[in-house]
Amino acid sequence: MAENSRPVAEPGDGRGMSERTWVPTAEAKRKSTTLRWIAAVLWALAIAAEAVAIFWLLRQREVTGGDGELMRDPETGLLVEGGADATFPQWAFITLLVLLVVIAALAITGSILWKKANRLDPAKRSDAVRFFVQNQLGAIIAILAFLPLIILIFLNKDMDKGQKTIAGALGIVLAVIATIVGIDFNPPSVEKYTADQSTVIQLLGEDAVTWVDGGKVYHVCDSVSDIQTGSEIKYGTTAEAVEAGKERLTLRFASELEKCGLPVPSNSDEIADALRQIQGGQTVTLPAPQWADGEAPIEIEDAPASE
Repeated sequence: MAENSRPVAEPGDGRGMSERTWVPTAEAKRKSTTLRWIAAVLWALAIAAEAVAIFWLLRQREVTGGDGELMRDPETGLLVEGGADATFPQWAFITLLVLLVVIAALAITGSILWKKANRLDPAKRSDAVRFFVQNQLGAIIAILAFLPLIILIFLNKDMDKGQKTIAGALGIVLAVIATIVGIDFNPPSVEKYTADQSTVIQLLGEDAVTWVDGGKVYHVCDSVSDIQTGSEIKYGTTAEAVEAGKERLTLRFASELEKCGLPVPSNSDEIADALRQIQGGQTVTLPAPQWADGEAPIEIEDAPASE
């Protein structure tokens, strides 16, 4: 895109260097809060369904036979009817299978919504405990929603071997699926978004990027083929791009700058490698762009070293 076609940040519009770290937009914050509340309700329903299965469903039994003679059960010390057999009723078994599927559906849906909320409003990697809990909460809930129930299924004395095998196997499979879905293998972080924002500002002189619907990245130029898709081209800050569902800055920014006739730093490959590592969850120093004389879009001095 031509220099005069690129949005220019006005003083105080949030596109400059007034903030040291990336922050979500107010709308992204609102969306993330809504998604988290919905996820919390779904997870609460999953735990409630588990409680119903444990405290009511697994206690169902049908007693058949018995000659009326009372006998003492040496394990419990209670009196039982001689010759009577206690079995787990078929209706309860089918209901248990249905409940297992319902618990999985609630847990998985909640995890998907929770991860969407985290991408709109991530935690800081520097806050290690909160970062772990916030990003892996879906997996934790899945374990809580399944593990006690699965254990009690195998310990149930009224179920026959076939019922335990089917219900236990189904519970384990669903628990594994729900846990895997709940895990965020490459969680977002404020640090990741801040690195992208800092790179954009140093490359363009302002926090101004472009994107279209579809895809996961935003761009520094609106003339590249990834943008020229026929869809509406949108402009905004990196925070607004994240609000629109974009996860990161494209790593092909050097070719995009060249396409738009903008200066390209001589160490663009080094910057891209550092961003790739940061986006992958590593902690590395983001290199400052190295410009030819007179090409730097913005002059930023190094901060004094902390004592």
